[in-house]
Amino acid sequence: MDNKELGQIGRKLRDARVAKGLTLDDLQQTTKIQKRYLIAIEDEKFDELPGDFYVRAFIKQYAEKVGLDGENLLQEFNEQLPDVHTAEYEEKITENQPTRSSKTKTASGLDNLRQYIPTVIVVVIVVAILGAIWLTAIHSRSSEKSTNADSSSVSVSSDSTKKYSSSAKKASSDKEKSSTSSLKVSSTSLTTSAATFNVTGKSSKGYTLNLGATEQSWLQVTSNGSTLYSGTLESGDSKNVKVDSSATSIVLSVGNGDGTKVKLNGKTLDITDSGKYPNVRTVTIKLNGTSSSSSN
Repeated sequence: MDNKELGQIGRKLRDARVAKGLTLDDLQQTTKIQKRYLIAIEDEKFDELPGDFYVRAFIKQYAEKVGLDGENLLQEFNEQLPDVHTAEYEEKITENQPTRSSKTKTASGLDNLRQYIPTVIVVVIVVAILGAIWLTAIHSRSSEKSTNADSSSVSVSSDSTKKYSSSAKKASSDKEKSSTSSLKVSSTSLTTSAATFNVTGKSSKGYTLNLGATEQSWLQVTSNGSTLYSGTLESGDSKNVKVDSSATSIVLSVGNGDGTKVKLNGKTLDITDSGKYPNVRTVTIKLNGTSSSSSN
């Protein structure tokens, strides 16, 4: 890339901003992008931005606020912009991969066991019913003259079977509820640009990451090297992102921390430390699947 090509995208954005009569302070207010990052974009000092993902996200948002087509601008200057996925980014996503195999095997074994639970319950109920019928037949043959006693025996046996069935169903229902309520979330690190949370417990049905916007915010969700969601939420919008139960981590890139609410399986994650860090955030959620007494 020669010097003539450098500066074209920055100059184009700056000219559009000036034509709109906007200052950098005005743009900072409307986009929630810090002024020093806006200056870096206009000067094309992309290494001063918090990460490669933010270069494209910031440029697109900047362009749309000054009346340019963000997608077309990114396509036009695609070769001058850094890739979204850098080696450092991939390394962060896969840092927990060595333990994934053993955890996947454990999760798979538990899932296989749970598949047989309904069958076992049905078999037990059928055996109980057959046993009740057999006992009733024995009593009927030996006590033909005691019709009332036989009727009472059948009634008691039927009640026992119903109580057992009810107990078995209740136990199965309680087990399903406990798989979600046993999740514990704790914050392990909160800095000006990043937050780390640790999740203990295991959700056999996977995880649901709920994203809600009180102001415009652009977000990206990745897990185990795959992008699950990337887009912009307007004020009042919400998005549920499903994460597989075998996942070991979730990485959430947030453009407007103060305007974004995050929940994992119904549990709130305070990504801004009660508003202390309101701007760009990179949130890492580690899913280790072990038990712990600490929770958020």
